[in-house]
Amino acid sequence: MIAKNTTSTPVIRCAIYTRKSTEEGLDQEFNSLDAQRAAAESFIRSQIEEGWVANEERYDDGGFSGGNIERPAFKRLLADIEDGKIDCVVVYKVDRLSRSLMDFSRVMETFDKYGVSFVSVTQQFNTTHSMGRLTLNILLSFAQFEREIIGERIRDKLAANCRRGQWTGGYPVLGYDVDRTERPPKLVVNAEEAVQVRRIFTLYLELKSLMAVATELEKLGWRNKVWTTKKGDAKGGREFDNGSVHALLTNPIYIGRIKHKSETFAGQHDAIVDDLIFERVQSQLRANHNNRSSRLPTKSGGLLKGIIRCPQCNLAMVHNINRRKTKSYRYYTCVGAIKRGRKSCEHPSLPAGEIERAVVEQVACIARDADLRGEVVRQSHEAVKLQRAEYETQRQQLTRQLSRDHAEVRRLSVASTINSVTTLRLAELHERIERSERQLRVANKRLEEIDSGLLNEADVDNAFADFDGLWSTLSIREQAELLQLLVAKVEFDQSDCTIEISYHASGIAALESLNAESETVI
Repeated sequence: MIAKNTTSTPVIRCAIYTRKSTEEGLDQEFNSLDAQRAAAESFIRSQIEEGWVANEERYDDGGFSGGNIERPAFKRLLADIEDGKIDCVVVYKVDRLSRSLMDFSRVMETFDKYGVSFVSVTQQFNTTHSMGRLTLNILLSFAQFEREIIGERIRDKLAANCRRGQWTGGYPVLGYDVDRTERPPKLVVNAEEAVQVRRIFTLYLELKSLMAVATELEKLGWRNKVWTTKKGDAKGGREFDNGSVHALLTNPIYIGRIKHKSETFAGQHDAIVDDLIFERVQSQLRANHNNRSSRLPTKSGGLLKGIIRCPQCNLAMVHNINRRKTKSYRYYTCVGAIKRGRKSCEHPSLPAGEIERAVVEQVACIARDADLRGEVVRQSHEAVKLQRAEYETQRQQLTRQLSRDHAEVRRLSVASTINSVTTLRLAELHERIERSERQLRVANKRLEEIDSGLLNEADVDNAFADFDGLWSTLSIREQAELLQLLVAKVEFDQSDCTIEISYHASGIAALESLNAESETVI
């Protein structure tokens, strides 16, 4: 217990902050945190004539990095500073508080705001003096440099381990267990899971579809890898979907190799899958990828790619083709049904030809139906209203932010003392002001463009004046481009067989110009 100050000297309430990056050794009777606190208490006792008294509250962060300030005891320390309970913060070494120069500058700004000084026991300085501040920033720069060097060394070590074929950690994969009795830990084949892995590879070669494989695995009741953490928590065991099947099929670990970035190296573990089978699977995956249609259709169709959505799942619907002998069947399928199985969506697919004809007919009807033209104008005005409100809000927020930042810059510029923390803050403010001004210019420009793109009934009449004639002259690809220009979203509700189409105001204006150009050519 630190002796209480009984003289007339003002009491300096000192909070001792301690930190250790790892939890190793914290279970010992006298650990690193205790050693740091003992050194700080000893220093405070040496200053008892100056009125220094140690707070009994402990601010200990065991197992927390100094690279950020997301630490529970540190947050309590800041809260007590704001409540006026602390006059001085004492640490064993400056990097116990923070290893980040930017974080430390913000912390020091808080200390200055509440009149709290900062003392490092082993480095003998006090931030109430200018020399102490200078020394502090120099030491902190070296602490941050040391942290970056450590990070580089760790990355280099991981790369070196990969080149030697060592497993470098992470989540274990299906087919392997981790033998932690070895140093470093090694992957060992799990015979039961290895059978499943080999079957998944052959299934893909048979079915040639990720979704088909995932569906088959669901029928078999197979799941992703289940493992237990060091703390005894069970992890994994999720159902297979397209993503997890693809990750398994493309993982070179199954042919006895370790991947690091874009390279692979011969591993120290046994392979599960034959090299030839693995390469055949990769070739099939590449072939499937290359055969996928682009966003715009080929001669096989797909006019609504990118604009048709499933209203139930609020997800996109993708165009796909099933070929049976000499016939082809086209569908739009919900992405949710593709990823999670058809049971997850009430109406997982639509016949492509029928929905495309219905959408084109409804778009063409605008030319003949005054009510539909009026609906397009209403949608345009509603869309413009929403966009304007969004950018107006953004402009107001940016303007307020700029006002606050400019005021702080003026306050700091006329301050009686300019130190390294102030300089860093000014640089940060100027960078943020420049970024906000750039964003404000973009918002103002978008508001001008939105106003200029407002449609009226005459614009819509002109745009759809000869839609049928124009449509008949276009190729499938050009028709798809025109639909994507006009239509923002298509939703077909199969429960009542209704189509909801939302239009782009800018697209209708472009169609008006296109019609004008075609008339000029004629």
